[in-house]
Amino acid sequence: MKPSFTIGIEEEYQTIDPESRDLRSHIHSEIIAKGKRIMEEQIKAEMHQSVVEVGTGVCKNIKEAKKDIRKLRRDMIGLARDNGLLLAAGATHPFADWRAQEIYPDERYRKVVEDLQLVARTNLIFGLHVHVGIEDRETTIHLMNQARYFLPHLLALSANSPFWLGMKTGLKSYRCKVFDKFPRTNIPNSYSSWSEYENFVNLLIKTNCIDNAKKIWWDIRPHPFFSTLEFRVCDIPMRLEETIALAALIQATIAKLYRLHSRNQGFRIYGRALLMENKWRAARYGLDGKLIDFGIEAEVNERDLIYEYLEFVDDTLDELESREEINYIHRILEMGNGADRQLKVFEETGDLKRVVDYMVEETKVGVFDTEAASVTH
Repeated sequence: MKPSFTIGIEEEYQTIDPESRDLRSHIHSEIIAKGKRIMEEQIKAEMHQSVVEVGTGVCKNIKEAKKDIRKLRRDMIGLARDNGLLLAAGATHPFADWRAQEIYPDERYRKVVEDLQLVARTNLIFGLHVHVGIEDRETTIHLMNQARYFLPHLLALSANSPFWLGMKTGLKSYRCKVFDKFPRTNIPNSYSSWSEYENFVNLLIKTNCIDNAKKIWWDIRPHPFFSTLEFRVCDIPMRLEETIALAALIQATIAKLYRLHSRNQGFRIYGRALLMENKWRAARYGLDGKLIDFGIEAEVNERDLIYEYLEFVDDTLDELESREEINYIHRILEMGNGADRQLKVFEETGDLKRVVDYMVEETKVGVFDTEAASVTH
């Protein structure tokens, strides 16, 4: 059965104090309650009270997903404003201190903090998750094995977390280094079948490592409750168009891999250790570094690899009606990812509050049909 390739997008936003530009815990009962009246189940709290998550419905194509996530961003910006806050899309806050952040009063999060202790409390990060509909579970596992290769490329494109606790980290995505303190994170191993994966999950449940498969936080995973393959590797980008371009690229990747799979062909499977070398390079250097092309056993400029990646998926774009949206990847390559642009503002101003202001403005770009912030000219 051919997959539906439906799309679901989840974004995690920062709630910002307009005076200090620091993160500010929103009054959870007010924002979440008001948000649910507008967005129903499309808004939910996260573990830290300065984080709010929204999620689209099940979208049949990228244009529907863009319409949905644009409305959610617009609603959230308005909701934040009505509560005396600003909204920013960035995978870390430039100078906020996790020790000052309040935990959302929910039993699920209480258990996570009890289990993971300081590791959970320090996890003040913001991601982008993209779901692609694949109804057959056996197919899901085989496509996950192959799609792991592209995770570092997606991270490099989305990298948007160069600062932590007021410091330049030297990385383009520090978020993924914060998150990999959690157990069961990073790029997964490959699995020969759905039953092998199920046996792994059941063993963890049986031995009280986890209570369900949602506690498996890999960069890519079969969603435990939906018939989707969930990509979790990306930093949340600042711009709506960046999110949409990444979601379209992820959908096209799965469509291309399925096309090969349906013809008894497939993308070469590489071991986790090799893929993790590329993930480190993507986190450290973003689009400016070199990743390893394992086929030719050589380093290649990341931008060249992105162009190859776009060529690889090109023959799926017209069927998916996503050519226009994926073309924005070229714009990202021109203007830099979010980390590049944050760093540029800091180099020009020396002021992390100005970086926050820039993030807030970029979060609005394309949401109200506003023009891009001037730094990208």
